[in-house]
Amino acid sequence: MAQLPEGVVQEGAGDCIWDPLRRHFWVGWGQRSSRESAAAIERHFGFPVVPLELVSPRYYHLDVCFYPLPGGEVVFYPGALSEASRAEIRRRVPADLRIEASSAEADLLCLNAVNLGRDIIMAKGTERLKEELETRGYRCIELDLEPFILSGGAAYCMTLRLDRSSTPLAAGAAHPVHSFTEA
Repeated sequence: MAQLPEGVVQEGAGDCIWDPLRRHFWVGWGQRSSRESAAAIERHFGFPVVPLELVSPRYYHLDVCFYPLPGGEVVFYPGALSEASRAEIRRRVPADLRIEASSAEADLLCLNAVNLGRDIIMAKGTERLKEELETRGYRCIELDLEPFILSGGAAYCMTLRLDRSSTPLAAGAAHPVHSFTEA
């Protein structure tokens, strides 16, 4: 079991999103998780971490305004992130793979989505976003998640991902060795 340093907070899957294509974690900080948690995650898992600063209390976790897709696309709401974080996304994700959501789409919490291969399970969103995703070969499965949205989350917040695996710390190893895979 890993422990964070004293005073460092990391709220888990909502602020720590694995990107299997790029083989790094996107880590949200600024609302509920500490910036320093990024270094602790990188040390523990041995994979690069890209910290993204959340600047609006409305978007309290990264998973309500950002998600990577298996085709390399990244869907995100720019207004939830600092200028430096938006620049980092632009640096790492080619323009043709960036899908910028509107404030209306972010407010619907349809970015708090779960992707299972080319299927995206999401709260009811806008026709624009749905068409954008379907044009790229994804199938959007929209659900009425209004009761969950009232509490501040949607599809991703209701999951416990069991389709990923990692190898545990090797006996006697000085540094964790992890391998993440999609099942």
